Amino acid sequence: MRLPEVRDVPRAIPREDDFSSWLRSPAVTARLGFWLGITFGLAFVTGLISHWAQTPSPWLAFPTSPSWGYRVTQGVHVIAGTAAVPLLLVKLWTVFPKLLARPPRDVRELVLHGLERVSIAVLVAAAIFQLVTGLANAAQWYPWQFNFRPTHYALGWIAIGALGVHIAVKLPIIRTALASDVDSTAQDRAGTAAGPGVMSRRGLLRTTWAAAGVAVLATAGATVPWLRTVSVLGVRSGTGPQGVPINHTAAYRGVVAAATRATYRLTVVNGDREAKFSLADLRAMPQTTASLPIACVEGWSAGATWTGVPVRHLLELVDAPAGSEVLVESLQEHGGERVSTLPGNFSDHPHTLLALDLEGEPLSIDHGFPCRLIAPDRPGVLQTKWVGRLEVTT
Repeated sequence: MRLPEVRDVPRAIPREDDFSSWLRSPAVTARLGFWLGITFGLAFVTGLISHWAQTPSPWLAFPTSPSWGYRVTQGVHVIAGTAAVPLLLVKLWTVFPKLLARPPRDVRELVLHGLERVSIAVLVAAAIFQLVTGLANAAQWYPWQFNFRPTHYALGWIAIGALGVHIAVKLPIIRTALASDVDSTAQDRAGTAAGPGVMSRRGLLRTTWAAAGVAVLATAGATVPWLRTVSVLGVRSGTGPQGVPINHTAAYRGVVAAATRATYRLTVVNGDREAKFSLADLRAMPQTTASLPIACVEGWSAGATWTGVPVRHLLELVDAPAGSEVLVESLQEHGGERVSTLPGNFSDHPHTLLALDLEGEPLSIDHGFPCRLIAPDRPGVLQTKWVGRLEVTT
């Protein structure tokens, strides 16, 4: 009698030795990790700057110069995060087999193995969260209920801390891999193929660098004007009312009626001193013109020329002392941009304006008519539109 043929039964859970690709090597992973670390480092540092810039009353005043500073740092933040996406995906692919390795039997080694796995889990989860939510924020898509800014800030610290632990644990392997030729097999896992298959290691790395470059070019135009024609994924193309992009229209904010009524008055308050000014009053005051960029947290920015009344002049009309912190209130009744705090170094700056004109024409309703705040080196979310009240708080 013929015995039935015995076939291999596929395992439900693969093992580390099931993955033998020549590309899944520490020589490749270390090089990917090096550039991934740079992009994460840039995103972390510029993220701290953005958080500082948006803090209402920071213990260390955010600088007013250079006027284009936030435009550069926030542009770098979004560009670095975008470049990190292909780097992270390919790096996770190269190390995936290590996640399936059997844990050691020795208790001490098992504990160290477990701690390393926990740190990696935290790093991967935090990295994916930061990139996914960061890109969603850049696209102004918020399918969640939590407050983005403090959550993104907190997870940034967790991600960079886990990255530091990971680098410290893997430093001997990283140093050896980077010091060796990319085709070296000295650190390869047992069972790794002896040579390249459909792609060489250099080919994989070059493809990854190219993917990161394409991602950058596809988004950087939101910050770099001369790249706008190729930045098909840029969240803002550079066009908008009066040639400057906007995030939200006056109709969206429900402020059209309040902003266009003939009885509009700007209220300026300092303690028991209060003054009210019509649009005609504001236009009769000394005007200042300044070229200042609008730079938003989503990574887009645009340069523009603004004309209006220096905030310092308005504060002097109610005897506000130098260095006064000012609460700026919009006519809009809802939205996170309704109120902003103007620190003393900003309220004193000669180019911090209550702008009435943009590019030589009266502000369009969507840019904040009848007047809006514009200040140097300040996030766009704090450049309050449809201003109705300035109140000295300190």
